[in-house]
Amino acid sequence: METSGAGEANRELWRETADEHEVLESLMQQYGAEMKRIAFLYVHDRAECEDIIQEVFISAFKNLSKFRHEASYKTWLTRMTINKCKDHHRLWSIRNLVYKPAVKLLSKGNSAEEELIGEETAKEVAAQLAALPGKYKEVLILYYYQELTMQEISDVLEININTVKSRLLRGKQALQEKVERGAGNNGSF
Repeated sequence: METSGAGEANRELWRETADEHEVLESLMQQYGAEMKRIAFLYVHDRAECEDIIQEVFISAFKNLSKFRHEASYKTWLTRMTINKCKDHHRLWSIRNLVYKPAVKLLSKGNSAEEELIGEETAKEVAAQLAALPGKYKEVLILYYYQELTMQEISDVLEININTVKSRLLRGKQALQEKVERGAGNNGSF
């Protein structure tokens, strides 16, 4: 669980606004973009990502009065986002769609060739990350893309911190093996 400071900040926001609509609007402004990034890293489709985030905030609104203030709103929303993404992956029709990652590298001053190679590398890493088992993928996304600490990941996923460390290590190893095998097959990077 998070520190009592997070719970106190949550209660303060609730006391200040007291209106559920205002709390929801504040949460959407403060965490919407971050939750969208998490969802996109899971589903790799902007339209599906938007739908998932809409579901997350609808669910948050419906359950706002049940929120216990034991963790921060960010942790609560992150957990809901991950759960909605997992639900999304369970749908049969979604599993059968062609995976089309849209990862772009931000680079300055590189030649067109360097940018293309970098873009292809990023796409390959994203594709290999998406192919990992969910338990590794979610830890890697939260650690590297969301820059959460291992303790925060433990809180969000509701797993032991040693499990986080183990999954992070095994996930990195599995991703590295997949990327190296992919590079050996097509020679693109």
